[in-house]
Amino acid sequence: MSESEERSPAPVMPPRGAWLLGLLIGAMCAIELAIWAGGVLLGAVPVVRGLVLENGAFWPGLLRDWRPNYAVQPWTMFVTYGFLHSGFIHLAVNMLALWSLGLRAIERVGVGGFALLYGASLIGGAIAFGLLAADLRPMVGASGALFGLAGAVLAWERFDRSSGGLSPWPVVQAVALLLALNLVLWWAMDGLLAWQTHLGGFATGWLVAVLLDPARRAG
Repeated sequence: MSESEERSPAPVMPPRGAWLLGLLIGAMCAIELAIWAGGVLLGAVPVVRGLVLENGAFWPGLLRDWRPNYAVQPWTMFVTYGFLHSGFIHLAVNMLALWSLGLRAIERVGVGGFALLYGASLIGGAIAFGLLAADLRPMVGASGALFGLAGAVLAWERFDRSSGGLSPWPVVQAVALLLALNLVLWWAMDGLLAWQTHLGGFATGWLVAVLLDPARRAG
């Protein structure tokens, strides 16, 4: 084969399941942009954000004696809170984590498994927050689902290392690091970190990952 007949490089294929991650990320970015744009047009970004949070955030009081703005709000907030963020920085950090962890989860259990894992962790995080929150402040963000993905990845790593006769110590270290990070952020944010959501999402993600994992079922 002559130099002029060298093979062209193979086309770069998008990661498997990237379309679903793109859809989720796009939806959350669109919501944040809409809040900002609507606020700019009306000259009151905090007012618009407050109105959205009033109707879409997770409010522990709605599990008690608060009157909802609409009939199904006490139910829909278990999902809607995960599509709202406190600002662009909060959104950007979560979306980077979603892309990284989401690809690993999809590679392990497929698009359907990822969707189940993400949804269960989102709801599990909300349930934990509703049960453990010390006050009635609202909660937003995708971190419940993201901690669920982190829990799933660590559960799979724990199983793979056990199957290969390797020490679980790196997994223990990763869990300890997540715990320390939550403690530091909780302190730095003057107690405003929704650690309850992180805990509920992580535990749910770990459990669902064990149930879904094809390698564990095959063993």
